[in-house]
Amino acid sequence: MSRTMTTAEAISEARRCLNCARPTCRTGCPIENNIPQFIRALSEGNIGSAYEIISERSNLPAICGRVCPHERQCEAHCVLTKKKCGIEIGSLEMFVADFAHDNDLKPIPPSTGQRGRVAVIGSGPAGLTVAGDLAKMDFAVTIFEAQSEPGGVLLFGIPEFRLQKDVVRREITELLHLGVEIRTNQLAGVDFTVDDLFAQGYDAIFMGTGTSLPRTLDIPGKELTGILTATYFLRTVVLADSGKLDESETVLHTGDNVIVVGAGNVAMDAARTAVRRGAKNVNVVYHKSEDHISALPSEYNAAVKEGVQFNFLKQPMAYLNKKQMRALNNIRRHPCKADETEVAGLLLQNITQTADGQFIAEGGQEVMPCDCVILAVGQKPAARIVSTTKGIQVDDRGFVITRERPYGMTTRPGVFSSGDVVHGPATVVLAMKESKKVAAGIAQYIDAKKLLADCVE
Repeated sequence: MSRTMTTAEAISEARRCLNCARPTCRTGCPIENNIPQFIRALSEGNIGSAYEIISERSNLPAICGRVCPHERQCEAHCVLTKKKCGIEIGSLEMFVADFAHDNDLKPIPPSTGQRGRVAVIGSGPAGLTVAGDLAKMDFAVTIFEAQSEPGGVLLFGIPEFRLQKDVVRREITELLHLGVEIRTNQLAGVDFTVDDLFAQGYDAIFMGTGTSLPRTLDIPGKELTGILTATYFLRTVVLADSGKLDESETVLHTGDNVIVVGAGNVAMDAARTAVRRGAKNVNVVYHKSEDHISALPSEYNAAVKEGVQFNFLKQPMAYLNKKQMRALNNIRRHPCKADETEVAGLLLQNITQTADGQFIAEGGQEVMPCDCVILAVGQKPAARIVSTTKGIQVDDRGFVITRERPYGMTTRPGVFSSGDVVHGPATVVLAMKESKKVAAGIAQYIDAKKLLADCVE
C-alpha cells in the first residue's frame, strides 16, 4: 500500500534502485511505465523530468500511485522484493504526481485537434485513458458522461479512504489542460445515440461505459428491503459525504449489523466503509476458502485490522424477514407489515472443500442475523448503447465483442470499446492497459480513413 513521502524520503528511496539492465519492474506494469527512468530522474532530484517521463504512459499517475495493486505488479517484479526490501514504486509515483500538481507542472501542450474528432462515452478509467492518449496524439476529444460529475468508478466506486475525491478531480482537470472537453448529464441511448454522434461529425466513437449493472442473488427473500448492492451503497456514501444526498438515504444506520456477500476488492471497500459508517458488526460471507479470495492481501488485512469478521465456506441460501427470524428463535410477537418486508437474517449453507479441491454443500445450515445485506458478487454491462445502435454485437453475457485489427473496434466500423464493458470487471490499471491499445487503434483507423478519402478525391 502506497504511503505519503517527503521529498527527502522519496529521493532516498529512489536512490536504492539498482538500475537493472533488464528492468523486470517495467514488464510487471500493465501500461509499461518507464519505471527505471522516472526513478533515476527522481534520484537525481529532477522531479519535473520524472513527472514528464510518467506522463508519457499514464494519464492518471496520482490515482495509479494510490490504488494500483503494486504488490502484484511492478513491486512484485522488483529484484529487491526477493530480499524483502523492494522499491516502493507506488509511493514514488504518488509523490511525483502530487509534486507536479502542487507546482503546476504541465509537460505536455494542449491538443490542436487537427488530426480528427473522437467522442468518448463514459469517464471512468477506460474513457479517461483513451481521451488523454488521443489528446496527446493531437485529436479533438469530447467525453460524454451520464452523471453530473466525471470520474465514474474512480469517483463513485472507490471509497475516500482509498482514493481521495479531490485527487480524482485534479487528474481530470489535467485532461482539460490537454484540450479534452467534458459534457456531463449526457446519458447514452437517451440524450444521444451513436448515430447522433456520427451525424455531428465525429470520426470515431469510444464506448467506455463499464459494468454499470450489479449482479444480485436469485434466492428466496430477494424482494426484502435492506438488501443493496455494493456499488449502490458506495455511491450513496460519496453523495452523502458531498452533501448531495440526505444521510438517511444511505440505508445503513449507526449500530446496524451488516453482512457483506463476496470477497473481492469491492467487498473489502464496502465492508470497511460500513465500519466507518458506524455499523456495530460487519461480517463478510464467502462461499470458498480464504485462499480463494480475489481481494488484494493488503485490502483483506486492512479489513481484518479494522474489525471486519470473515466467514468462509458459507453459501447464502435465503434472506429471512423479522417474522421468520422470530419463528426460528421461538419468539412470539404480534406481526406487523415491517416484519415481513425488512431483511433480518441470512440463511447460510455450510460448504466443505474436498481433498481434490472441490467445494460441496455439506455440514448443515445456519442463520446469521443482520439489519442490512450488501452484495458484492460482480457486475454486468448495461445494454443502453447496444440496444439503441445497430451493428454492435455482444457475447452471451452481454459484453461487447471487439476485434484485433484495428485494435478494440466493435462489429460496427468506427465504434471502439474497452474496459469492463468488454473484459469484465477488473482493476483500474488493467482497464487503462487495454484502453491505451484501443486509443492507438482509433488513431490508426482515423488516419487510414482520412488517407483513403484523400485517395478517392
